[in-house]
Amino acid sequence: MRNRNETGSGRPACEEDSIIRIEHLAKSFGDHEVLRDIDFTLKKGEVVCVIGASGSGKSTLLRCINQLEVPSEGKIYFHEREICGESKRSLEDYRTHVGMVFQSFNLFDNMTVMENCTCAMCNVLHMNKKEAQRTAFSNLKKVGMAAYVKAKPRQLSGGQKQRVAIARALCMKPEVLLFDEPTSALDPEMVGEVLDVMKELAKEGMTMIIVTHEMAFARDVSSRTIFMADGVIEEDDTPDVIFHAPHSQRTREFLTRFFAQAS
Repeated sequence: MRNRNETGSGRPACEEDSIIRIEHLAKSFGDHEVLRDIDFTLKKGEVVCVIGASGSGKSTLLRCINQLEVPSEGKIYFHEREICGESKRSLEDYRTHVGMVFQSFNLFDNMTVMENCTCAMCNVLHMNKKEAQRTAFSNLKKVGMAAYVKAKPRQLSGGQKQRVAIARALCMKPEVLLFDEPTSALDPEMVGEVLDVMKELAKEGMTMIIVTHEMAFARDVSSRTIFMADGVIEEDDTPDVIFHAPHSQRTREFLTRFFAQAS
């Protein structure tokens, strides 16, 4: 009898169903080991929030997944195709499927909101200008920024910039979106408008990995929550377990400290 965790191909079901799969990932900068023996699988429709103290390796993990950092060891698979060490052209194609939203927005200051959103569609996807503008307008409308198509980034608030950055990422029609602390650079009153957009994306079924310090958001939106400490995944479970009955003492200590500071 076949193991219920396997499929007809003989491979574990979690591998066949995965969009991204990571095996024994490690990253060092000189003698400083930032990530150690990271393993996890991301399936279609999952919203995985990654929490942990500053310096625990969360952002480096995202940068390795998007190949902005080259892992020191380990393998990353996208639909079971290994992506580490691929050619520049293959990585550009991979990044059209796995988009990233940065904490510092990374908008082009000399371009309008519309131009920021259409640039990659025209130059990378080779979409014609009118089609790119239609796609951009649709995604800007989704994030509440359609009225600002002619504005330059300097004319926008931090929350507005981040919503444009999300729209720009959506324009590439990615299978996965990576968010690196998308609200950490925002004034407190701007945080809610960005989190609301991300909540809507989660409701629509967008597959996401989100590094965040917004614990209530992680608790309410994630389908899985990962707690990282000292470069390892200390605990990976449902938000109900992580926030209400964590197995790890380190997870309990982190959440106790965090909520004590927040109160």
